[in-house]
Amino acid sequence: MLTDTGKSPYAKVSQFPERDVDWDPGFWRECFDVAAGSTVPHIRSLFEDPDPWFHVVENFRVAAGLHEGRHEGTPFGDGDFYKWFEAAVYVAAKRRDAALEAALEEYASLIAACQQPDGYISTKQIIADRENAGGESARLGDINDFECYNFGHLFTAACAYKRALGRDSLLKVAEKAAGYLRGMYQGFLDAGVAKTEVCPSHYMGLVELYRTTGKREYLETAGMALAVRDLVPDGSFDNQDATPLRSHKKIMGHCVRSTYLYAGVADVYAETGERELLDMLHRVWDNGFLQKTYINGGNAALYTGNSPYGVFPYKGGGRISYVHQAYGYEYQLPNVTAYNETCGALGTVLWNSRMFAIEPEAKYFDQIERTMLNLALASVSLDGDKYFYENMLRRTKDLDFDLIWPVSRTGEISCFCCPPNMARCIAESSEYAYVHSDNALWTGMYGASHVHAALPCGAEFTLRQETGYPWDGAIRFSFEDVACDRPFTLKLRIPGWLRRGRLRVNGEERALGREEAGSYIGVPVGRIAETVVELELDMTPRLTIAHSKVEEDINQVAVERGPLLYCVESADTGARDLARLMLPVDAEFTEGRLEIKGRELVTLETEALTFERNAWYDDGALYQTLEQPELESVKIRMIPYFAWDNRGMGEMAVWLPAFWGKR
Repeated sequence: MLTDTGKSPYAKVSQFPERDVDWDPGFWRECFDVAAGSTVPHIRSLFEDPDPWFHVVENFRVAAGLHEGRHEGTPFGDGDFYKWFEAAVYVAAKRRDAALEAALEEYASLIAACQQPDGYISTKQIIADRENAGGESARLGDINDFECYNFGHLFTAACAYKRALGRDSLLKVAEKAAGYLRGMYQGFLDAGVAKTEVCPSHYMGLVELYRTTGKREYLETAGMALAVRDLVPDGSFDNQDATPLRSHKKIMGHCVRSTYLYAGVADVYAETGERELLDMLHRVWDNGFLQKTYINGGNAALYTGNSPYGVFPYKGGGRISYVHQAYGYEYQLPNVTAYNETCGALGTVLWNSRMFAIEPEAKYFDQIERTMLNLALASVSLDGDKYFYENMLRRTKDLDFDLIWPVSRTGEISCFCCPPNMARCIAESSEYAYVHSDNALWTGMYGASHVHAALPCGAEFTLRQETGYPWDGAIRFSFEDVACDRPFTLKLRIPGWLRRGRLRVNGEERALGREEAGSYIGVPVGRIAETVVELELDMTPRLTIAHSKVEEDINQVAVERGPLLYCVESADTGARDLARLMLPVDAEFTEGRLEIKGRELVTLETEALTFERNAWYDDGALYQTLEQPELESVKIRMIPYFAWDNRGMGEMAVWLPAFWGKR
């Protein structure tokens, strides 16, 4: 979501206005075009479908009194529609799509027609209250009705609509709703007891309302929202409210609820500078990203279970706490059953972007890029209309148990929160290309793009980035339309995966190595129009190993090339099944090209090892004596992980057993 930290006293960098930055033809423009041309229209068609499976827009029409009917679908359908609305705002702005903009204004009017006089707006409860006229209100009765989640996504959609298209119709609705929340929180504070709020998108939303309108009451309301967390009796580890907020040491529980929480806390810190909040953010960030994050950027190992920190006896007190799509123990990262819910991973993108605003360190954009390229894109098919809810790292044949969600992408998911979240993330992806401070322009995710930069120091110009990244590591920066030739610094992110590279500034060359990896290099720019900066990042494929405590990946390797994670599918190997494959640690890779669904991919080809089971092998035995197999070479082709499951059902593996011996 486009956030504006330009006036935030404890933020060190700010994003550029949406109109000033865009992708040029290349990888990310292709991704945006698929989202704009396929994903956003497809999701709209589903939300417009009156069938009870979705019924989202119909719920608004019923709540507004335009149609007769009952609430159907999920209680968080309102929030999912607001996420779609936000994605559509970016598409309309980037493509100057007048028809889509007009449709958005009609939707904004429909939403406004639902809102109650006191500012409350959530269709399930509004419809229920009408059906039960004069009886007990359905408001705030069940924490799993996601009312504040719906509010939060309304706030962010309204802010995006105002900033990108200049329209304030939805902002008026959001402000009235924020006023309702303020009254609710004041009631909780007066009573000294509160109900929890699941998936707290409204923390980010309230701060963004403050940034958009300048009205401090919304920042104060966000502070009240944090305060009432500590008033929840019998809080849970699932919702992160079993312990006081400022004492959190580990990331735990529901992945979306946790990442949205900490993203919102980072927003509050950027405005208030409360050190205790920042210290807590550092603790949970380290725990989450150094010990509990998958190689594809995913962040939730468990489908359902008990929080490992909430089982008896727990030294800090508390009780057994049910969790869903949640973090487990440190290094608990299974592959076949990896949950990796898309929304949870996208929550880390929001969180890391806000951490970078507070303290611009390369590690935050390294995580953003890993997640965007290897999970956000993997959650949608290459043609843009089929989706994963969870993002596994291995798909095998003939499982003896059922997974909760489909193991292949589908156009319709019963819990449809992830596709519109992914759509807005990709539609808004250009905002992760550049940020700025007073006298510096910082690079974020690399990709062919341009930005019109008017820096506070006075320098004004257009920076153009020419590159084939992430397929190619050559990146060239040049300057056009220089309106004010004031010196500034170009801050180049050197990714943490880099092993070798070069930096040339107007022909002067500097070698880059592991010492520079995971940092920013500042390039002083004097005569702007005459400056050319060239960055070359070596994209030689590399084998990656996991921490020795990640049990599932012991003695296994994954293949990465630049920022992209690779995998092998059944279609690209002659082995009978992927469980028979081993990858030599001295494997050499040849790059190739493969077109899938109209998208050209860089592939990696190499020789792996496979074996046949002997005649005595028992497929049904849990354990049996190893009979020495004969090893054979087999050619395999690996594709980027984000492109898997686009050629029909088959096995897939990211991690392969490493072969250390002689062939």
